[in-house]
Amino acid sequence: MIERVHEHILDELKTNTRTDTIFIITAIILNIVAASINATIAEGSDLSDTLIFVIFIVLVLVINTAVFFGLNRGKQTRQKLLDGLIRLYKDQEVSGYYDSSILSSYNFRYILFTIVVLTTGIAALAISIILKVLA
Repeated sequence: MIERVHEHILDELKTNTRTDTIFIITAIILNIVAASINATIAEGSDLSDTLIFVIFIVLVLVINTAVFFGLNRGKQTRQKLLDGLIRLYKDQEVSGYYDSSILSSYNFRYILFTIVVLTTGIAALAISIILKVLA
């Protein structure tokens, strides 16, 4: 039974990692694509260009907000799973084989991921708005 619990926790950690990876990659790609498209159409003054511009601005805001909250939820989930794993290891008297300082590196990594996503999002917004205002 312990092996099944251990396997389940590890599977959940893998799923958590995949989900976070999808969030991060999606946000970064969207931010780059939105900045590129808005840079291309920023000079346009007709209604369709302006609408597309606004749609991409809103899209960047919504997606980056969702990714921010998703990463925070992923961080909390990972923490709970790892806490359970450490308790399991202690109960089985094998906790000496797992360095619990790894937990702080996971937290730091989430901070870095969040910074990257938010920075690319802010850059996408700033580039778009600056080009539109200066056009």
